[in-house]
Amino acid sequence: MKNETLPPAEQGKATDSAVTKSSKRRPSAARWLWLPFLALVAAGAWYLWPRGSTTPAVSTGAPSKGGKKGGPGVVPVVAARARKGDIAVYITGLGSVTPVYTVTVKSRVDGQLMKIHYKEGDLVHEGDLLVQIDPRPYQVQLEQAEGQLARDQALLDNARVDLDRYQKLLGQDAIPEQQLATQKATVAQAQGVVKSDQGQIDSAKLNLVYCDIRAPITGKVGLRLVDPGNIVHATDTNGLVVITQIQPISVIFTVAEDDLQVVLKKLAGGQHLTAEAYDRANTTKIGTGTLATVDNQIDPTTGSLRLRADFDNSANRLFPNQFVNVRLLVEEKHGVTLVPTAVIQRTTNSTYAYVVKDDHTVTVRQIAQGVSEGDNAEVTSGVEPGDVLVMTGVDKLAEGTAVAVQMADEPAGGKSGGKRK
Repeated sequence: MKNETLPPAEQGKATDSAVTKSSKRRPSAARWLWLPFLALVAAGAWYLWPRGSTTPAVSTGAPSKGGKKGGPGVVPVVAARARKGDIAVYITGLGSVTPVYTVTVKSRVDGQLMKIHYKEGDLVHEGDLLVQIDPRPYQVQLEQAEGQLARDQALLDNARVDLDRYQKLLGQDAIPEQQLATQKATVAQAQGVVKSDQGQIDSAKLNLVYCDIRAPITGKVGLRLVDPGNIVHATDTNGLVVITQIQPISVIFTVAEDDLQVVLKKLAGGQHLTAEAYDRANTTKIGTGTLATVDNQIDPTTGSLRLRADFDNSANRLFPNQFVNVRLLVEEKHGVTLVPTAVIQRTTNSTYAYVVKDDHTVTVRQIAQGVSEGDNAEVTSGVEPGDVLVMTGVDKLAEGTAVAVQMADEPAGGKSGGKRK
């Protein structure tokens, strides 16, 4: 093959055309090396870019630099002021309303139930007529006993006349002495018969009284247990009606044996301890009474003691067998430092509160709590009357946090709601 030589200009064009065709056939390797580097730069920019967070920033304990109330970094809180007042000390227990007297009225004679003189649920008084049993059989018995008495009384009178006659005849030696002694025995026998007849009359009269069944106590009658027309017997197990005394009424409740000495000390000092009965939810007071007595032994299975308190129940709000919560007032403290219970914060080993200082920042104050009653608590140390304490918003606070304070409504007067009314 013969080699053909091209001119220099044509050789350059041929070379450029070959390079161009080669570039179109495969990509440049340098361009692919930049892709990993660009990916790393994008990831770092995404990570470092500032984003909003739903989690509140944790306080470092330093006061915020917002400066003014309501400014940036200021935490809004609701606070209350510690005050001086009175608070009551109670012993609480669970109890049940128990009538002082409960009577199941039964028939004391046999017979047909003729008429009922009460309505179910009525308040009856002692001596009121409740039920009538057919009295006619006992009226007949009474007439028979009276007839027998008349007959035997006549025989006694005749025996007495004969005795007088025999005594006169004996004085004349007209009869033997034995005949006089026999007549005396006859008179005594007749007297015994007459006395027995009188007993039969009294029994028949008593049965007639028993036919009218009257209320033995004053109280509330329940649902009737026997309807008119039924035959009742004195030996029946079930009664005719149940009467429960509701005025006054008592509440039997239990307290822990650890509280026994406090109660006994008050009773030994002649104090009449006030007992307050609250409903099942322990929110509504339904009666106020006085401690009456203490049981004579502690229940070893529960370590509790039963107490009885009497209530006049004039409003009829206490009902037999009703479950109640009882609070026994054992002491009233006067002039103590009181705070709302919401301001008291606790950890496993301390009790504290957030106190608002004059510069509108808070400080953590360790406190000692005394008794509490309702929404009020006694503080024995750590807080003075007049101190402003945070109630709500404490979850965002730390030592030195700036706050915007909104004062809660303070109770009127100087006494807590726990004081006995």
